[in-house]
Amino acid sequence: MKRSILSIAILTIALGGCASLMAPPVHPGESEAQVIDRLGLPTATYQKGNQRILEYNRGPFGQETYMAFIAPDGNLMSYEQVLTTNTFAKIKVGEFNKDDVLRTIGHPTDTITYSRVNLEGWNYSYKENGVWNSQMTVYFDPQGIVRKLENGPDPRFDHERFGRF
Repeated sequence: MKRSILSIAILTIALGGCASLMAPPVHPGESEAQVIDRLGLPTATYQKGNQRILEYNRGPFGQETYMAFIAPDGNLMSYEQVLTTNTFAKIKVGEFNKDDVLRTIGHPTDTITYSRVNLEGWNYSYKENGVWNSQMTVYFDPQGIVRKLENGPDPRFDHERFGRF
């Protein structure tokens, strides 16, 4: 009896965790409050002109970041997964700064400083074309301007070349 109650409790907790990862979809026209009620508090909020952007970063081991774009009237315009090849292509070398990158693709998985070349790299893990475990690195100069982007395999998944982390 005790064992079955414990099993039911563990199953309930596990299913509750899955439900939060698979929140019901949001729809254009819903209010910002409705979006937050459904998806929870965003991991970051940005202002872009008179538009608000809510970031829903799926964490350091996730490969997705969603952005909810809120119109000036306070309603949802769109909700998009932004860690994609098409979105990375919107980042303009020599023009974008760190704030522009945050508003475009959100917070990185991790960062690294390359002192020899005087650049800071922001790494973004993602599923390239929905298939390959990839990592995009956005490099910034000391003034915070994007100097280059570089794509390659995500070392967390390429155990033959990089070992296990």
